[in-house]
Formats: sequence, C-alpha cells, structure tokens
Amino acid sequence: MEIKPIKTELDYKDALHRMEAIFSAKTGTSEGDELEILGILIEQYEEANFPFDLPDPIEAIMFRMDQMGLNQQDLTKIIGSKSRASEIMNRKRPLSIRQIRTLQKTLNIPAEVLLKEY
Repeated sequence: MEIKPIKTELDYKDALHRMEAIFSAKTGTSEGDELEILGILIEQYEEANFPFDLPDPIEAIMFRMDQMGLNQQDLTKIIGSKSRASEIMNRKRPLSIRQIRTLQKTLNIPAEVLLKEY
C-alpha cells in the first residue's frame, strides 16, 4: 500500500483498516515499517481532529478512588481534614498546591488534571 498523508475522514478510515490488516507485522520488515508510519500518521490526525479535554479534577479523584477501593474516610486521611475533603468534593473549595501534590503521589493522578479549574 502507498503511504500518504491522512487529510480526510476517508483517508483516516482507510489507514485504520490497513493498520488492522498488518497489525501483527514484525519489526524490521517493510510491513513493520508501514505499521509504524501509519501509527504516527493516525496519531497526528486524531490529535488534530479529535482533541480531548482533561477530565474534571473531582471526577478524576472519584474515579481513581473507586478504582482503588477507597472511600470518603480514606480521602480524609489523604487530605488531612474531613471538612476540607467534603468542601473539595462538593466543589466549594479549590485544591491547594499541597493537596495536589499529595493526591498526585497517593492516587497517581497527573498534576495537570488536578490543576484544572472546576
């Protein structure tokens, strides 16, 4: 297949179909090289045409707590105060830099997500 820039939705779909067809290509082969180039082109097209916004910080905290099996009491231990944790989770108080650092380390949530305004 001839590799060409992805400029349209049809080009994108064609590239995805081709990528699927050669997905198990071995590295160092011509199909392996084609797969790598298609991956780069598809990623660039998706970044330009399907941008995504960072998740809401509170939603990210709740999601991660659910994943880790944590509850409100666990968050209180992380934040340091029951009332402060409640205010944050109810969007009445923004996260402080100290809390962002703690949540980043404890819950492994990227700082850029926690820094987003809510």
